[in-house]
Amino acid sequence: MKKKVIVLSLGGSLIIPDKIDTTFLKEFKKIILKNTKKYKFIIVCGGGSIARKYISALREIKIKEHLQSLSGISATRMNARFMNYFFNINPEHGIPHTMKVLKKYIKNQDIIFCGALEYKPRQTSDSTSAEIAKHFKSDFINLTNVQGLYDKNPKKYKNSKFIKQISWKDFDIIANKMKFKPGQHFVLDQTASKMILKNKITTYIVGQNMKQLDNLLNNKKFKGTIIKN
Repeated sequence: MKKKVIVLSLGGSLIIPDKIDTTFLKEFKKIILKNTKKYKFIIVCGGGSIARKYISALREIKIKEHLQSLSGISATRMNARFMNYFFNINPEHGIPHTMKVLKKYIKNQDIIFCGALEYKPRQTSDSTSAEIAKHFKSDFINLTNVQGLYDKNPKKYKNSKFIKQISWKDFDIIANKMKFKPGQHFVLDQTASKMILKNKITTYIVGQNMKQLDNLLNNKKFKGTIIKN
């Protein structure tokens, strides 16, 4: 049986919120390895706090946005390389920087880590994930540090409401209420949202409780948000 490809965006805030969260990462590793019997995983790593620190320092001294974005991309690739080591994978050939290389690796590997691919304006690792999901015609799972989508930031507002399911169009409206900036912190960026809408990619937003990811991968009831029509 041919294995289905799952594209998973692993938020940088989960890899290294302040210091590296080995407890979470061990759970994540266990669930991914458990599910490689039926799936191949392309895991796109975000830059998290490291990327934001680089970007804010460059922004402070008024370095142009293009270079801010490149510093963020470097952080995503560093996190991807670290995740390879955490999974005891030695990427002697390096991590993929292009779709062409990614396609080559997926033929022989069940788990591939990458950061952002080639630079494109107004994109974060979310849009890289959406682009890869479009290419492989796969579902897209976004792992983040909240349980799913809320009507407002649940870390700031106690009265925020959880959104269990939303249409591609309505999600795109929410995502585009804010102006893009490198290192922004929202569950999915504006370019990813446009790609998901245009290509009708079924997308899931799930938090850091790995039981919910396992349930989702095994078609069981899970806590999270579904974005589809």
